[in-house]
Amino acid sequence: WFPLLIGVIMFTLMTTWKDGRSELARRIASSTLPMELFLEDVARRAPPRVPGTAVFMAASTTGTPPALLHHIKHNKMLHEQVVLLSILSAEVPSVTSEDRVTLRELGHGFYQLIASYGFMETPNVPELMRRAYRQGLTTDPANTSYYLGRETLLTSGRSRMMRWRKELFSFISKNSRSPTAYFDIPPGRVVELGMQVDL
Repeated sequence: WFPLLIGVIMFTLMTTWKDGRSELARRIASSTLPMELFLEDVARRAPPRVPGTAVFMAASTTGTPPALLHHIKHNKMLHEQVVLLSILSAEVPSVTSEDRVTLRELGHGFYQLIASYGFMETPNVPELMRRAYRQGLTTDPANTSYYLGRETLLTSGRSRMMRWRKELFSFISKNSRSPTAYFDIPPGRVVELGMQVDL
């Protein structure tokens, strides 16, 4: 019975993590502003720009990262160059070097950087930035800041997950490996912006 118990526990942990991440992504996406509207607002308001590059992790390739919205709401400024970095998981073990990175200029100092990784690979953000530099992105590693969103999970929302699974997912999330370590981002270059998500 002991191996069966271990199997049930592992299955519960894995499915709770998967369902929790899907629900979290859905909640965030539901409040995401389309990038086109955000860029129109930037052009209209013309916020002050400061030297350097800001990299915002973007789960969606079409929406504005919540961390970027929080940043401009509280700091009232933007860097001269803003990179929206989306890391996609391909359904293959590895991705060829030629297919790894796609860089697109969005205007107003914004760039979209999309990186693809296989399920056997681990993303390396500094390496992605070097590849983007070779594709024409002007960036100085010593003058680049990485903005990450840190979610505080509340379990009083109306998601379809049972309350105990929400609590378990919140516990797992708090004890999971940090994005800074997972993406191999220099800790001294990271700025975390908090947000609450009600599951």
